[in-house]
Amino acid sequence: MDIFSVEGKHIVITGASSGFGHHFAGVLAARGAKVSLGARREDRLRERVEQIEAAAGTAMAAALDVCSSESIDRFLSTAEGRFGPIDVLINNAGIEPGAKTYTMIDEADWDAVLDTNLKSAWLTSKAYTGCVLANGQPQGNIINISSITDTRSVKGQFPYAISKAGMTRMTELLALEAAKFNIRVNAIAPGYILTDVSRVLLESDRAPTFMKGIPMRRFGEFEDLDGPLLLLASDASRYMNGAVITVDGGHVCASL
Repeated sequence: MDIFSVEGKHIVITGASSGFGHHFAGVLAARGAKVSLGARREDRLRERVEQIEAAAGTAMAAALDVCSSESIDRFLSTAEGRFGPIDVLINNAGIEPGAKTYTMIDEADWDAVLDTNLKSAWLTSKAYTGCVLANGQPQGNIINISSITDTRSVKGQFPYAISKAGMTRMTELLALEAAKFNIRVNAIAPGYILTDVSRVLLESDRAPTFMKGIPMRRFGEFEDLDGPLLLLASDASRYMNGAVITVDGGHVCASL
């Protein structure tokens, strides 16, 4: 038996209209998982479902505002109605207000980032736990998407880095408290990979100099996350709980 298999698992992904979530959906579906995609941009979700189905994968999509408890409940109910109990929840939704310091952001920036990146993971995890218990599922699995900015950051990442520091700490506390429900919680902390969130930095004039601070001398690619994703989504990680897997080309090590 392949312990890294996700065949037949129902996996829910938030923030799936672009970036990591968009990529994760394809990776998991290609390996036999049933994926439910949630985000506000429904047109992008439909396109992704069409791509997955064209490749013989199984997917569905529904509107999701991760800042709304009601929207989260509707989304999870819709996903369960289509594919049954949810085996894995991936809290991936996230935004960044641009390269702004603490003096440049306003309350709206702060609230939007903290609500979308951090509060939403709590709300969705809480709702998912309710689903697991209501269904009498023997176990559950939550994967949070954090970032190496939880400990290593550059100017202009406020409050994004703060939200990711909270996500890492939330992962540890959720793992502690959710174990009683046989739900394990782990996280992936990517380094600098070109997404809508990191584009401002990685496409700037500073990019070549910034890259020199990474021991492997390159920025990450989406595919670099596939192994850790499959590890955490599968039974291969059945005794992992509260772990944060760093995938950054050694970037964090360079600061030691």
